Amino acid sequence: MWTKASQPQVFAARRARLSSRLRGPALLVAGLSRPRNFQHNRFPFRAESHFLYLVGRSIEGAALLIHPKGATLFAPPADPEAELWTGPMPSLTDWSNELGLEVRPIEELQGAENIAALPPQDLDCALWLSELLDRDLEPGGGEELQGADAELAESMIALRLSHDDAAVAQLKEAAAVTHRAHLAGMRATRPELREASIRAAMEAEIIAAGCATAYGSIVTVHGEVLHNERHDGVLTKADLLLADVGAETPEGFAGDVTRTWPVSGRFSGTQREAYEVVLAAQLAAIAKVAPGVRYLDVHRAAGLAMVEGLIGLGILRGSAADLYARGAAALFFPHGVGHLLGLDVHDMEDLGDRAGYAPGRSRAEAPGDRYLRLDRDLAPGMCVTIEPGFYQIPRILARAEEVGELESALDRAVLARFADVRGIRIEDDVLVTPTGYEVLSAAVPKSVDDVQHVMV
Repeated sequence: MWTKASQPQVFAARRARLSSRLRGPALLVAGLSRPRNFQHNRFPFRAESHFLYLVGRSIEGAALLIHPKGATLFAPPADPEAELWTGPMPSLTDWSNELGLEVRPIEELQGAENIAALPPQDLDCALWLSELLDRDLEPGGGEELQGADAELAESMIALRLSHDDAAVAQLKEAAAVTHRAHLAGMRATRPELREASIRAAMEAEIIAAGCATAYGSIVTVHGEVLHNERHDGVLTKADLLLADVGAETPEGFAGDVTRTWPVSGRFSGTQREAYEVVLAAQLAAIAKVAPGVRYLDVHRAAGLAMVEGLIGLGILRGSAADLYARGAAALFFPHGVGHLLGLDVHDMEDLGDRAGYAPGRSRAEAPGDRYLRLDRDLAPGMCVTIEPGFYQIPRILARAEEVGELESALDRAVLARFADVRGIRIEDDVLVTPTGYEVLSAAVPKSVDDVQHVMV
């Protein structure tokens, strides 16, 4: 099923909302493509997300000027010489008719002054934007913005934090395609295949829907490597396969789902026990999601449930509340429980903690909390991921300086029974509703029985 596009009036309404928040003009650029190793071999172009939010099309070298009277798109005219290689390209008039927007040649923007902007993420685009605006802009640096640039950043954050109806529809499209990808991965899994074969089966579903991957796919039997992007491992029947794979719609909205399943099709006893602990932690965190709830408390709900589960397995001993306060969850679950999800898989992370953290809040230093990407009060229309995990990470468990005084609470003999569990993560995309939450990725099999049923 091919993904559906939003109508032009969606983007017109977004541009109007942004314009009403600004005191002066602002420029949002699409950016430039990047060469892989020589100029004519380039990575596929994907526009900067703020531009996509307001225009809905990836138009390389284009810039959107938002001003009090509306908006004007500046874009490169079609190059007749390039049509030999690319086929017919839209003219500026074509773009104007399609987008319902005034479109003018990019050259007319040269030397613009006193215009707010957000820095792109790479040096070439930052230099190009600096030339357009006749002032220096560094790549990245969302947290260091000042003046009108900071005002623009805060305005974009305010608009994008809570998704409009069209954005929610796109997120649901991404989740539906992601669902099909995970089903394909589960059904393709067999011992003696390489991880790359399962990745290929999953990404084929994404490409067939007219989408791209929202990030580098993680399909690995080494789930203890949190962002493992190698795919050369051979699957054995004793392995668990962790697949963190999500689709991105042509408008840039992301799905982000992780499932972990047994290569043999059946969880071993220890794998099932560990999996049920992670699932209980995830369900506890999801149950906390509601308007007004602080996301840090969602994270802590997952961590406390994880500790309780590990006590139940005999891996930890002591009081759950005391052990959690002492950082025990981070021995096996060292990352944050999730992040914002939208046009980017880590939505608006180009703006740093300015987007992820509410004013007056900053990252905690405690293990398990310091990697949390989001600490805001949830509101209707926000979309977040919930993704606790259980990992046996040598860098943590084999180093006395990491385990510290928690060694006395850790039963390593019991832990050794779980040698066939390297890493388990369970992740869903969760939309905050006026009364609670909706799990956009709920169709992806998650319970032990449902996962095993798909793999029969």
